[in-house]
Amino acid sequence: MKSLLVTGYRAHELSIYDQKHKGIPYIKKALEAKLIPLIEDGLEWVITSGQYGVDLWACEVVIALKRMYPHLKLSILAAYLNPEEKWKEEKQNYYRDILRGVDYYGIVSQKPYDGVWQLTARDDLLLRKSDGILLFYDEDAGEASPKFIKQRAWKRHEDDGYRFITITAEDVQTIADEESRDRYE
Repeated sequence: MKSLLVTGYRAHELSIYDQKHKGIPYIKKALEAKLIPLIEDGLEWVITSGQYGVDLWACEVVIALKRMYPHLKLSILAAYLNPEEKWKEEKQNYYRDILRGVDYYGIVSQKPYDGVWQLTARDDLLLRKSDGILLFYDEDAGEASPKFIKQRAWKRHEDDGYRFITITAEDVQTIADEESRDRYE
């Protein structure tokens, strides 16, 4: 596998409203734990849609991993022009900082948000440009925005063997529990 789409929940779907939330480091560790073996097995590109949440935390992880794996590249393929423009200033600055570490940035539609068709076109492109998906999604937690890409990626998995890798809330909780146990031992 040469290219991997990484996506999942938006921050608000996890009740995360700022970058200081105590759960973010555990999500990033779960992402890193899944990415490292793939990188060591030949992964060259990590692609995200750049949504505020798992996508951008994955970008942070990849930017950090590029120090150990300089061949690794990072891409954001956004659905429309200036997706961050309605975000609060703090989130805009965070997004723009991440963009500095991206190797390729593309926009599917060269105009501001105009409809769900832009998101569908972006997802089509993300699925075409990747050999597999790393998805943070937990069916037991109820439906949320990642369900749409999950359905499409799973269909592609069944049709042509598209690689399908998941992270669940339980995976993240296990990391948090292990770290907590390690602190007290």
